[in-house]
Amino acid sequence: MDPLSDLLSVLKLRSYVSGGFDAGGEFAVRFGQHEGIKFHAVVTGACWITLEDAPQPVRIQAGETFLLPHGKAFRIASDPAISPVDIQQILPPVQNGRIITYNGGGDFLSVGGYFTLSGGQADLLIETLPPILHIRKSVDNEMLRWCVQRMRQELSEGQPGDFVIAEQLATMILVQALRVHLTDKRHQGTGWLFALADPRLRAAIGAMHRMPGHRWTVESLAAEAAMSRTAFAMRFRQAAGVTPMAYLTRWRMLRAAEMLTTSRQSLAGISAALGYESEKSFSATFKRVMHCSPRRYGKAALAGTSVINTPSS
Repeated sequence: MDPLSDLLSVLKLRSYVSGGFDAGGEFAVRFGQHEGIKFHAVVTGACWITLEDAPQPVRIQAGETFLLPHGKAFRIASDPAISPVDIQQILPPVQNGRIITYNGGGDFLSVGGYFTLSGGQADLLIETLPPILHIRKSVDNEMLRWCVQRMRQELSEGQPGDFVIAEQLATMILVQALRVHLTDKRHQGTGWLFALADPRLRAAIGAMHRMPGHRWTVESLAAEAAMSRTAFAMRFRQAAGVTPMAYLTRWRMLRAAEMLTTSRQSLAGISAALGYESEKSFSATFKRVMHCSPRRYGKAALAGTSVINTPSS
């Protein structure tokens, strides 16, 4: 798999479709804080998005999509000056993932849902994204528009299996939005996602993902990128915000977390598979990166609980 697919798989990406919002006339609706990455795709009309604590609203036109990665409350409105009603006040008694009509509908339609990342260390992706990821109209995002239109049809027509199809389309929307974002020169920043936009760095990251247990050095990773050691180390740090070896360590610990929950390998076997000479050094690194011991992480996963970002005992 490519590095982005790898990461979304290890972070256990799950997509959920919450339905659509069909509004008529003037409207303003407030949505509370949320878990995961919220997304809306505007099918018809236009709206203003006002994010909690954001200085300015953002105008979203038909054919555009926006993602909210950081869980903050937000408002969707035809005019940002209108006082909003809470979304809970207009939801039907039974929420069936279909399209909600407000003020008679007909002037504005969006479809949306949210994504969760349950594999721990989700900030590896989240920290690279802005408070509002605004995907504008472009000749390059025909796939995104197709997914949105298909989702609208699935939510409207009530065909067998429509909800499963809509959730798969939602995953495609997220991946395509991330592709568009990381290649948009207007939004260049620092983080692992932006490093993927560089073909040479992507080659080195792909090598780390394919062979996490290899005894990589900066020199050998630079060779994968067809660059000198110095140039590679500098460009990787500038793009990703961390050194190549720091990224490798974090990726190894993500893979270790996955192996602890999906395989029957011993700690010694996992540490050897990921390039560590001793179980002791592996365990110390895992505890530093994942904030708990490997054994505690594995037991918590079997019990269906989370220990990520909690003090370890």
